[in-house]
Amino acid sequence: MGHHHDHHLIDPASGDRRVTISIWANGLLTIAQIIGGILSGSLALIADALHNFSDMAALIIAFAARKIARRPADAKMTFGYGRIEIVAALINYTTLILVGLYLIYEGAMRMIDPPEIQGWVIVIIGGVALAVDTLTAFLTWSMQKHSVNIRALFLHNLSDAFASIAVIVGGTLILLYDVRWVDPAITIGIALYILYLAFTEISGPIRTLMLGSPPDIDGQAVIDLMRDVDDVKDVHHVHLWQMQENTAALDCHVVITEAGWQHLEAIKADIKTRLKEHFGIEHSSLEFEHIDYPHENVKLYGHW
Repeated sequence: MGHHHDHHLIDPASGDRRVTISIWANGLLTIAQIIGGILSGSLALIADALHNFSDMAALIIAFAARKIARRPADAKMTFGYGRIEIVAALINYTTLILVGLYLIYEGAMRMIDPPEIQGWVIVIIGGVALAVDTLTAFLTWSMQKHSVNIRALFLHNLSDAFASIAVIVGGTLILLYDVRWVDPAITIGIALYILYLAFTEISGPIRTLMLGSPPDIDGQAVIDLMRDVDDVKDVHHVHLWQMQENTAALDCHVVITEAGWQHLEAIKADIKTRLKEHFGIEHSSLEFEHIDYPHENVKLYGHW
């Protein structure tokens, strides 16, 4: 039932440096892989290059989002700019899905007519790719625990690392046994894994942007907690959402007894304290209604 977050986050400047290093590493790797894929005739290598290119674009989007998210709230954006990181994650997962679908198409075409492939080029560049992918995943591993934006990046690079291993295995099999169908088969395998990761993770950003309830907070438990406060008769018009990824918020109407109406501030303080201690909800807006004049025919959730 508890809802507490670890706020020992990485220093923003340090995090930015990590993302910057990752951008340059993935950019250089993409160029090397495209050249190697063209020279060797390997679709798997070119596929991995496209995936790495999407990683670089994802890194740039995430980097920009991190910068924008730090802006303070203003008259135009009264909730602040933090949600831009959720938008960036949604964009990156969407591109991951598009890349996966394209790779399945290309792999299927190559399965029908496998080309000549130079395995040794695949193995060498695949090894370099694995080193870069592992570096990027390492740089973003601790950051992704606290940010859906960086988690999208981490999964990009983690899938890249697995893809690089698959490419190396494919190149080795081509060198040893000249089985050309392995290259497009591995491409399709990489694509299916990419799609699995993307579809598994994309629901989180969508839920947040749709103002869905925080997945790790039991809405009924929140309502029961408020109803349990002395002199609280009932609650309705409940809205429970995430202002940002790790910041839950609540607003609702609270029906107060005749006796409680004399000390509203104490009741409000009690509710807010309980919400914070039990669920980590630090932002709550409460509207009080006298028991003799409550809204009628109201719903527990939503407006009417």
